[in-house]
This record gives sequence, C-alpha cells and structure tokens, in this order.
Amino acid sequence: MTTIAVFGASGYIGSHLVPRLGASGGYVRAIARRLDVLQDRGWTDVETVAADALDPNTLGPALANVDTAYYLVHSMSGGEGFAERDRQAATNFRQAAERAGVGRIIYLGGLQPAGDSSAHLRSRGETGAVLRAGAVPVIEVRAGIIVGAGSAGFEVIRDLVNHLPIMTTPRWVKSKTQPIALDDLLSYLLGLASIDVPANAIFDVAGTETLSYAELITQYGRVVGKRRLIVPLPVLSPRLSSYWLDLVTSVPASVARPLIDGLKHDLVADDRAIRALLPIPLHTYREAVEAALREERDAPLPARWTEGSLAFRGYNPSVSFYSKGEETRTEVAAPAHSTWDIIRSIGGANGYGFADSLWRLRGAMDRLAGGVGMRRGRRHPVQLRVGDAIDFWRVAAIEPGRRLTLVAEMRLPGVAILELAVEPRGEDRSTIVMTARFHPSGVGGLLYWYAMVPAHFRIFREMPRGLARRAEWLWAVEKARAQ
Repeated sequence: MTTIAVFGASGYIGSHLVPRLGASGGYVRAIARRLDVLQDRGWTDVETVAADALDPNTLGPALANVDTAYYLVHSMSGGEGFAERDRQAATNFRQAAERAGVGRIIYLGGLQPAGDSSAHLRSRGETGAVLRAGAVPVIEVRAGIIVGAGSAGFEVIRDLVNHLPIMTTPRWVKSKTQPIALDDLLSYLLGLASIDVPANAIFDVAGTETLSYAELITQYGRVVGKRRLIVPLPVLSPRLSSYWLDLVTSVPASVARPLIDGLKHDLVADDRAIRALLPIPLHTYREAVEAALREERDAPLPARWTEGSLAFRGYNPSVSFYSKGEETRTEVAAPAHSTWDIIRSIGGANGYGFADSLWRLRGAMDRLAGGVGMRRGRRHPVQLRVGDAIDFWRVAAIEPGRRLTLVAEMRLPGVAILELAVEPRGEDRSTIVMTARFHPSGVGGLLYWYAMVPAHFRIFREMPRGLARRAEWLWAVEKARAQ
C-alpha cells in the first residue's frame, strides 16, 4: 500500500491536510516534533510519528517506505535565525529522503516577488532550492495569503479589523496579492499526490482575484459588519509597522515581523500551469472569508485550546485567534502524581497557591460587575470533570495526570485561559508548566491586558511556585506514612 507522509503535520496546513488524505483512502503517516500533539488530534487510521528535521537521526524511521512526502516545515515563528534553521532542516530532510528511497516530495512554499525579496520569502524560496538539489523529485507549490482561520495572514487581517476602527498603515497596504482559500489550496495539494507531473516542477497557486491589502481588510470588515478607515502614512516602514502591529494586535511579534517585511512586495501568481493540470473551482476572497468563519464556528472542540477553536473563545469571532500571555516552568521536588494531586485540587477552599486574598478581591470585583465571582467554589475538593465550575473558571479540558485547562467565566473584554500541565522528571521529580493566555476582544481587551500586566507578572510566577511547595509537602507526608 502507498504510504503518504506529512512532515509538519501538527502545523496549520498539515493539520487540515492529514484528515483529507486519510479520507481519500491512502495510508497516511503524520509526522511532527511532538508526538503528544499529534495524538491529541484524535485522528483515526493515521500513523503518528515523532521526528525533527533538525535531528537527522529521527528522520530515517519516519520516512521508511514512503512514496510521497509532504514537506510543510518552516521556522518563521521561531524568531531570529529562522533562515539558517530552515536551510539545515531542508538539507537533513533531503538527505534522509534520498536514503529512504522516497518517491517524491511535495513542498509548500511562498510566492516569490520580482526583484528583491524579504528574508522570510527568500528563505521559503531557498528551502525549495535545497530540496531540489537532491535525487528525489520535488514539486514546489507557491502560495500567497491563505484564507482560513489560523492562517497567519488571515489572522493579521482579522486582528486589525477587530482592534482598530481607524488604521494608520504604511504604503504596503497598496501592494497587490492573490489570496487563496484554504479549501482550494488543500485541493491542489491533494490532487498533486495522484497525478504525473514533471520532476522538480514549480507551481504558483492563487485565488480568483488580485487585491491590495487595503482591499483585503475592507472586504473582511464588510463580511463581519465592521467599517474601518485606513489612513496610509509614508513614514511607516514595514519594520516600524510590525512593532506597531505587535502593540495593537495579538499577533506574536515572531510571526508579524517576517510576515510584514514581505508585504512591501506585490505577490502576483501565474497559475496557468496548475490550472491546466487541476482545473478545480476556485473561491473568491469573500467566499473564502465566509467559509473560514463558518468552518471555525462549526468545528468540533479540539483537545487543546492552543488549536485555536472558536469554542474556547466563547464562539465570538471578534475575540482574537492569537493571544497575549506567558508560560512558566517550575521544577518540583516531588513525583508527577503528587504534583497532579495538587493541581487538580486548586480553587474553592483549597485556594491557588499564592495571593488567595487577591483572587478573592478579583472575584468580588467581578460580582460588582454582574459576574459570577468566587461564590461557586468547587463541586468536590479533589475530583474534576470537564464542565465543572471552579470559582469563576470552567474546566474546558482535562487529561488526568497530565493537563488541566480552565476557561474564565468572569466578565472580561476577551477570553482568559489558564492551563496547568505536569511533566514527569524521574521517580521523585516533576515540572509544572503553567500557561496563562488572554485573547483580547477589540481595543478594550488590549487596554485591559496592558493594565493588568504588572499584577499578572507577579501572580503567574508565584502561583506555580506555591503549588510546587504544596506538592513537595504532600510527597513528604506520603513518604513518612510509607515508612
């Protein structure tokens, strides 16, 4: 049976492509750095494998007996040095694919502008060239902005419309691009796996319209019923506008900066070659936006809030896909089971491990604003299930012994999520990974976040330390009883 491997299966495109490939009847192997993320997808009849393109030793088993391998890896969100990481990853993958006898590689890259390019777009083009330098035939698909919930370009547009009634923008808003609907891109990727094409072919793909970025913003605003005024300012360079975007939206700077650096170019595709091979019906930009919002609204609840489900954001499309917040890691001198016992018992009379008086004050403020406050407590001192209330939190997901995800039900200009995870570190040690995130809704949500940063900075560092001390005390008691 033909094996199709999707390398980068936990990413945006990969997570949509894998189930489509599975539905087409092929044997699919989903590959990503973290196996637990793939397993949380709940995919049936899909083999999941952990491998890292930057670790050559992991690639051989992942590519064994593979006929077609999709390469969907890039390091843009990793910050500085992404080009070198992409180059090394592609080299490792190319060499491993040659040794494993892979039949062909399908690589998703980015449209290339005429003349000079941004570092991000140059890296996408260079990755394709590195892959083509080997013996395995490569099909490179070059796309511009992908219109779908979770796509970086789409989420930048959504955040701008949600947060800025009046936008001061650089000249790049006049640059032209050809956005493509997520469904159309997936249809192209799926179709290329089953037809004969020349070795080392490069295909541009695009939607039906050539639009400026200002038109993308305006049309999205019309779909969601929000009129926005755009005021171009020549003095704003793409780099300065990326810093501004980081301040006034929830898009992470590591994503926004390389993305906006590329927006100063016209990215216009010549898709005649792919249209001749695969004449699929294409969607307009407006149709793609409407489909993205509809799919997001109807999608099932994923195992993790980090998958961006609208359900975790209160089914409100005005709440940002991206979030503000931080992650802390705290070492605990106690085994994972003791640490988990403390985590699953937080809230109610048990408190939160730090500044319980501040938590009660926050609850009182919520009551004054008409919210639920802290009066609900807990259903049981230690037992938890999905849907349980914990003070002004609701249990959104629980993986016993591993992870607890809480969504705030207090009155907020956005959605707050608190996730506590336990990682074992041997027989008598573990780590608490606490992630506190806030998805702002509009300008009010951003102002709330920045106003609360000092308090959150202290609370979300001391809270896991307090929980760690409780776990260590519990472990000491357990050991004393066993003696």
